[in-house]
Parts: sequence; C-alpha cells; structure tokens
Amino acid sequence: MRRLLLCHALCCFLLKAEAHTVELNDMFGQIQSPGYPDSYPSDSEVTWNITVPEGFRIKLYFMHFNLESSYLCEYDYVKVETEYQVLATFCGQETTDTEQTPGQEVVLSPGSFMSITFRSDFSNEERFTGFDAHYMAVDSTCPADVDECTEREDEELSCDHYCHNYIGGYYCSCRFGYILHTDNRTCRVECSDNLFTQRTGVITSPDFPNPYPKSSECFYTIQLEEGFMVSLQFEDVFDIEDHPEVTCPYDYIKIKAGPKVWGPFCGEKAPEQINTQSHSVQIMFRSDNSGENQGWRLSYRATGNECPELQPPIHGKIEPSQAKYSFKDQVLISCDTGYKVLKDDVEMDTFQIECLKDGTWSNKIPTCKKTEMDMESELESEQVTE
Repeated sequence: MRRLLLCHALCCFLLKAEAHTVELNDMFGQIQSPGYPDSYPSDSEVTWNITVPEGFRIKLYFMHFNLESSYLCEYDYVKVETEYQVLATFCGQETTDTEQTPGQEVVLSPGSFMSITFRSDFSNEERFTGFDAHYMAVDSTCPADVDECTEREDEELSCDHYCHNYIGGYYCSCRFGYILHTDNRTCRVECSDNLFTQRTGVITSPDFPNPYPKSSECFYTIQLEEGFMVSLQFEDVFDIEDHPEVTCPYDYIKIKAGPKVWGPFCGEKAPEQINTQSHSVQIMFRSDNSGENQGWRLSYRATGNECPELQPPIHGKIEPSQAKYSFKDQVLISCDTGYKVLKDDVEMDTFQIECLKDGTWSNKIPTCKKTEMDMESELESEQVTE
C-alpha cells in the first residue's frame, strides 16, 4: 500500500515541485536540511553543488542526522555524488544505529566537485529533524595541513562544542538544540519562552545535570488560576558560578512574584523553600560566557487559599470530611435517612458547595429537615400509642 501511495505522490511531486539547486564555491561551509533544526517539509528536494579550485578535494561529514528510515533509502535520503559516480546514500536515525546513517563516516570526493541532494517524499509519519553537514577543501598534494583546532584546544578562544578546521583557518559550530553566539565560538540555548500551567512540576537549568550552556538567558513562567499560591523547593544539587567577594556577578537565578523578588542566587548552597504567595511566578536564569557548572533543579507545588472549617448540619454529613479545605475543593452535604436537605425552602437529596479563590465558600451549609412521609409515620405511631 505504501508503495502505491508513494508512486502516486511521486507523479504529483514531479508535476508540482521543482528541485532547488544551490551553487557553493567557498573553501568550506555548512549545509543543513530545510527548516533545520525543526522538522523538514514533505515533498522537498534541494541540491548543493560544491566546486573548489583544481588540485583540491572535498571532505564532507555530518554532525547531526535524523531522516525517515526506509529500505534502500527509497523514501527520504541524502545522496552524495560526483559527475560520474554516487559516493554515498544515507537515511535513517543515528539513535537507532541504522546502517545507512553516516555516523562518523567522512565522504571524500575524488576531484574538485561534489553534489549533495536531499529528498523527502510525500509524507512523514513522525517528526524528523534532518541533518547538519560540514564540508571543506583539502589539498590533494599536501594533506597534512595545519590543524588550527588542535592548536587552540587550551586557549580561551577555543570552540565551545565543535571546531572545524579548513585551509588557513577554523570555525565553530554547536550541538543539536544549541545556537552559535555572536562571538562565533560560544554555544547558547534559546530558553526564553517556558510556560508551566500545571499545579505541580519540575524545572531545571538547560541540560541538567550536565553543565548548563554559556551566554544564555532563560525565562520560566508558572501561570496558574488566581486563588492558587506557588511554593518552590530547590534540590540539594545546586551549582551556579559565583565570586568570593561580589554577590553573583557572573551567573545567577532570580525569582519574581508580583512586587516580591528573591535572589539573585548562585554558588553551591541551594536556597531554602520559597513560598511566593502568588499564582504567577517568573524565574530568570542567566549565564555568562565562561565556566563549567552543573546548574540547578527545583520542584514547584501550588496550594489554594484555605476556606473556613465546616460543620455538618444536624442529622446530616459532609463528604469528603477533612481537616482543611482549599481553593477548588468541593463538598457534598447529605442527610440521614428520613431527612432531606433544605435550601431556600427547596428540598433536595444532596447539596454541593465549593471553596472559592478568595477563601470563602460558595454557599452556606443547608439544614436537614424531616420528610413529610416520616412526619406522618411518627404522627400515626403516636396516635396508636394513645
């Protein structure tokens, strides 16, 4: 069935889609699938033609690879070729150890030209993030070029994640999920839009328990319904770069709830529990361009405003019966056999009330009244006795 759908889609694709070609003439560069690091689109085809001066060859390798798997790479693929031969065809995911992924493989062209084609079919059943590849020209007559990455391993200007050497220089790139800083060497993360709306949860610094990224500003917002109050509890593992004389000049975490501010916090001692007394909390975490610290992890919990203690009506009961009631808690009032709940002159079997956000109950406790049938039965019993 899949093959029939594929054939149909291929026909439609050939009619409606045109392959996009990019000509590259630099001595080094980076190639990424469309939309990277987000998922690549369906029905997409892009070809990158790399041409370097005569006497040089082209070296290609991949830092991230995540494509749909298929037999002989017939669905989505990356094909590497020259004018006369196919050098490699890749597909699949690195995490599943697919044999057709590039892994650590380096593709080397026999001459000064290489063509890389990315192709996706009409549909993807899952989300695939594509690939991140790098290429550079290598001198076929002098392969032992100076490795400037190795020379800078111990320097302050070394790359944060990956270093790519080319003839006459080097450049840096980052692991999947990171962004290269404007200093062109530090890898940061985009973490400015983290929203939490559940009543309980866990929040951590990026990559925890691994060292958090440099040069990043992260914002986390806990936003609950008015009437809840959020408390924060940090775990014992707390490691943020500090200074022996100045309060948190480098990296820090700060908490804000309404006009109240806690922090900045840094160092190795976790803050005590923070009761914000608010339903809306903002957490800001900042790191500078240096250091290797583990970060932090906290859990949060929301409790509602408490309502006054309840007493069941005479000849009645309250369910559930508990010592404290807070916002959103509901109770059901019912009466003993032979009695009915009476509320505003209306008889009913049960009556429900709720604890409101301001700490008051939605209604007063009703009374329990004997049913008319029970009253008549008692009267008849008394008359018989007389």
